[in-house]
Amino acid sequence: MNYKQSKILLLFSVLTLVGCNFSQSVVAKPLQPQNLQTAPPTIPTQATLLTYKIETYDSKAMGGSRTYGVSLPPGYEKKPKKSYPVIFLLHGGHGNPNDWFNQNKGQALKTVEQLYTTGKLPPSIIITPDGNDKRGSSPYWDSQYIDGPNGKVSTAVGNELVKVVQSRYRTLTNPDFWAIGGLSSGGWGAINVGLHNVDHFSILFSHSGYFHDKSGPANSPISYIKNVPLKAQKRLKIYLDSGTSDSEEIDEAEQFTKVLNKLKIQNSFRQFPGSHTWQYWREHLADSLTFVGEQFRSSEIAHGTGNSSLNAQKHTQNN
Repeated sequence: MNYKQSKILLLFSVLTLVGCNFSQSVVAKPLQPQNLQTAPPTIPTQATLLTYKIETYDSKAMGGSRTYGVSLPPGYEKKPKKSYPVIFLLHGGHGNPNDWFNQNKGQALKTVEQLYTTGKLPPSIIITPDGNDKRGSSPYWDSQYIDGPNGKVSTAVGNELVKVVQSRYRTLTNPDFWAIGGLSSGGWGAINVGLHNVDHFSILFSHSGYFHDKSGPANSPISYIKNVPLKAQKRLKIYLDSGTSDSEEIDEAEQFTKVLNKLKIQNSFRQFPGSHTWQYWREHLADSLTFVGEQFRSSEIAHGTGNSSLNAQKHTQNN
């Protein structure tokens, strides 16, 4: 090999070595820490879609203006021919129509959105009535969901407001697509109002409620339910739950369940860890509304109609 060939071979070797090192440095270059920190999230997040409003109406039963909260299902305005099931949520003592929607209390919209997404609850019209009587709201007494000396609250909620809702929104009219529930005194109130208005409601649910009322058997569901016509009894579906720390409420629910079973009324009673708190009611609203959703679906089948024909039913125009 002559000098010129050796020089060319040496130059080729040097260039090859440099090229290899350059390639290795590109492959092995680590990611910079700031790139990891600023990388966009890979899991999409869903913004809250549901909203609510407080509305008013003139109440003959209570002799003045009354309020209620309403949350309409997604796409309500874009589907003018579609009618929907209805769910009433009653507040407890010292409460108001905002309670179930309030982020510091019921957070119902969050729960309802999740149930819509998972298909456990069909899109529904959510109504939160004012359950206070003429005395107003006070920490010194519970709401009285009765027709009594302080006003006809049971009639105002269970009949009058029902007709207002039917006149203002596109609702399904069959009581099998109307549910009413609540918490604490509102849990008792939902069962009591529902039983006094079986022409409007077939699905009743109670969180931490009681079933004996001091006003007497006419407003004590455990007694009054025996007066409900047999035809209406067969339509009823009742859900109850209580926290394991609420021993009195559990005792009353167990007694009420025995009466329901004796009358062969469909019911479900569940106990969960917890007490008489908003945390408990927030956590288990999904359980009652899942039960409600199951009944809505069963009613679709029982009435021999699918979603398309069911939603085409006309809503009542009576006020």
